Amino acid sequence: MINGKRIAVVFPAYNAEKTLEATVRELPGLVDIRILVDDHSSDGTLEVAHRLGLQTFAHNRNYGYGRNQQTCYREALAAGADVVIMVHPDYQYTPLLVTAMASMIAYDVYDVVLGSRILGGRARQGGMPAWKYVANRFLTLFENSFLGAKLSEYHTGYRAFSATVLRELPLLENSDDFVFDNQMLAQCVMFGFRAGEVSCPAKYFPEASSINFHRSVQYGLGVLLTSVQFRLQKMRLAQFRIFNRNGRRLEPGVEARYYTFTGQIGERRSSGT
Repeated sequence: MINGKRIAVVFPAYNAEKTLEATVRELPGLVDIRILVDDHSSDGTLEVAHRLGLQTFAHNRNYGYGRNQQTCYREALAAGADVVIMVHPDYQYTPLLVTAMASMIAYDVYDVVLGSRILGGRARQGGMPAWKYVANRFLTLFENSFLGAKLSEYHTGYRAFSATVLRELPLLENSDDFVFDNQMLAQCVMFGFRAGEVSCPAKYFPEASSINFHRSVQYGLGVLLTSVQFRLQKMRLAQFRIFNRNGRRLEPGVEARYYTFTGQIGERRSSGT
């Protein structure tokens, strides 16, 4: 807890058996709620999560990274979180920055905080492939131009949000795939939420998850499309569901049918949405 605010860390997981424990071990003690959502992994991710005492939920099939985040945020809100930090369980980003990121929201400095691999200028030293670095810089420049923002990068998977942001964004209008991340940040800019950044080193190694070149191209095209949609909506030349304030939002506590609660909190009801 920070400044009277309950802190939740959520792990959107898929085949994270080898790296989950190292990630969880670096979580600071101030975290009140620890939730892992498994997107139908084929390894022992759930078994490791149970052993580590995480509150766990399992999708009944592989829905994608975006849907995984929806489940993470829904359950964090249902658990009473005031600040929610998404940490990838592949140990690419250090959980040691959770305290700094959560504090910036808990003390009402920002509504959204991103762990930027670019700010410190050491992304390439951390092992980011050259083609990914170039794509990151190009897409970020394009987005800053179209969104009118000044972020150092939009593509980090290390993010913190206030509960208000997660309740008010029409997240259920977003993609179930990787472009969910980008749509979410575009929504934050569209609806006027304050975004800050901290410098975050990142590690690239065989066990760390990474989308392949083909999926990266799909993601990049989705980023460009989202930016164009943002600008068209701002110019009132078109309207898109992802930027509709009355669009579908998360409903914490509403039962769902595509996932189930698998442990650890004994009093928690079984669920599915």
